[in-house]
Amino acid sequence: MTDPTTAPTRAAAQWLADFAAALARNDIDAAVSLFEADSFWRDLVAFTWNIRTQEGPDAIRAMLQARLADVQPTAFAVEGEATEADGVVDAWFTFETRVARGRGHLRLRNGKAWTLLTTMTELKGFEEKTGENRIKGAEHGVHKGRKTWLERRRDEESTLGYTEQPEVVIIGGGQGGIALGARLRRLGVPAIIVERNAKAGDSWRRRYKSLCLHDPVWYDHLPYMPFPDDWPVFAPKDKIGDWLEIYTKIMELNYWSSTTAKKARFDEASQRWEVTVEREGNPVVLRPRQLVFALGVSGYPNVPKIAGAENFKGEQHHSSQHPGPEAYAGKKCVVLGSNNSAHDICAALWEHGADVTMIQRSSTHIAPSQSLMELALGGLYSEQAVKNGIDHHKADLIFASVPYKIMHTFHIPVYEEMKKRDADLYARLEKAGFMLDFGADGSGLFMKYLRRGSGYYIDVGASELVANGSIHLKSGVNIERVNERSVTLTDGTELPADLLVYATGYGSMNGWLADLISPEIADKVGKCWGLGSETPKDPGPWEGELRNMWKPTQVDNLWFHGGNLHQSRHYSQFLALQLKARMEGIDTPVYERAPSHHVR
Repeated sequence: MTDPTTAPTRAAAQWLADFAAALARNDIDAAVSLFEADSFWRDLVAFTWNIRTQEGPDAIRAMLQARLADVQPTAFAVEGEATEADGVVDAWFTFETRVARGRGHLRLRNGKAWTLLTTMTELKGFEEKTGENRIKGAEHGVHKGRKTWLERRRDEESTLGYTEQPEVVIIGGGQGGIALGARLRRLGVPAIIVERNAKAGDSWRRRYKSLCLHDPVWYDHLPYMPFPDDWPVFAPKDKIGDWLEIYTKIMELNYWSSTTAKKARFDEASQRWEVTVEREGNPVVLRPRQLVFALGVSGYPNVPKIAGAENFKGEQHHSSQHPGPEAYAGKKCVVLGSNNSAHDICAALWEHGADVTMIQRSSTHIAPSQSLMELALGGLYSEQAVKNGIDHHKADLIFASVPYKIMHTFHIPVYEEMKKRDADLYARLEKAGFMLDFGADGSGLFMKYLRRGSGYYIDVGASELVANGSIHLKSGVNIERVNERSVTLTDGTELPADLLVYATGYGSMNGWLADLISPEIADKVGKCWGLGSETPKDPGPWEGELRNMWKPTQVDNLWFHGGNLHQSRHYSQFLALQLKARMEGIDTPVYERAPSHHVR
């Protein structure tokens, strides 16, 4: 009698054995025949030196024809026990290539692959010095001229960027730059992180006073050093700022604070960038081989040009510059926008006695925090998930194993349930005039985040204030004109205003390039972020991956790193491996480098 607990494992092992055998004898047709007609192979660097999803057997065949001889994949082996649910077998596996080791995930339906994920985990001969391979640290014995750790560290800090040049310069010392810096440090890649703020973590400390993470702690760990197990579920901004500052010290990152990048150009003769920075008032020219922009999810703040704004007698600023609510008790406050920042700022102003009106220009997705945690994130990122054996490393790979082409189908049932669970809140919001949506196809928050990076609020309390009228609402309108002490809306309404906050989002990340390098380079790279889904604010063509993120761009030696804490942690591994391979002279032929679309 068949033991049902091992049947999925046997099925996965047989598929991997057949796949490995077909690849070993260079029988690409046999390998492709193991995939469904509606199948996907997502590769994170291991096969393509890129972040690419091959959609369908023809794309899989083309990739193997181009890459199989060079990759030389071997040693496919099931890792742990496979599982089966609803006719889908889920299995983890390990494998090797000519130059690397990897880990993957497989979903089988009716014996054929539905989704395949392959990821590079380490380069052979350039493994991180961890566990049994960690360095000793102490030098036992007696040696003349021996230097202490502190002396060596100070030597590095005084020479790197001056008499010694880094391999990589990372512009941006927030969570993304710090996470990537830690990965590179572990791989022995000399890197300097350039940050204009005075201290690591200041990009969090300087935000509005009430800001807390809207994502739970299990989703937000940094590489190598998870938060303590009593860390709050939703960390306040200043606590995150302190953690980032401490992390840069513990990870021994070469972090140049109070440093502003002024200009960058690529020197063809030396094949190095020349990055001019001003460090504590002094000009320094850095000459790295690789340049990474790690400036978050967005570019410059979007501040709308509104007639009469220059004559406003009150205060006006973008949400990124909002100092907090304390000075506005009793004041008339108008917040343009209905995203996360708009809701947070409106709620904090109301708490401090301000009369606040939110102006909602277009429909917004609302995801109540508790429902989001339980329905969308709980299976992967929660205390229960950890108890079930899914730590954030495994959760990241499960998340990554779902191709973007079909990801919305995984999310739609979540938000259908959310509509039912939170029907009362949604009904009261709509009664108050709030314009609600659940994304173009009902797939909710995360797909909106990936497609456009805007148009949603994770509700941590402000929605109730909108629903009950504590936060006044004007929806379906915009500001037509700013007057000396008021704003006139497009429906003719005039609102008195002492404070005007523009919670109007940000431009694309390639906007930074126009100023720091050139408009031509910015346009050659094209827009960053978005999938090409043809949904609002995400024009096609279809990309299959996030544009320009964590992978080679159309400009050699120029990279983008960013995203939320989860993405900064997960994808920093794959960007760091690409940079390390180039430093060590490993051949890195990029398969299907994505074309650029949509200039700034």
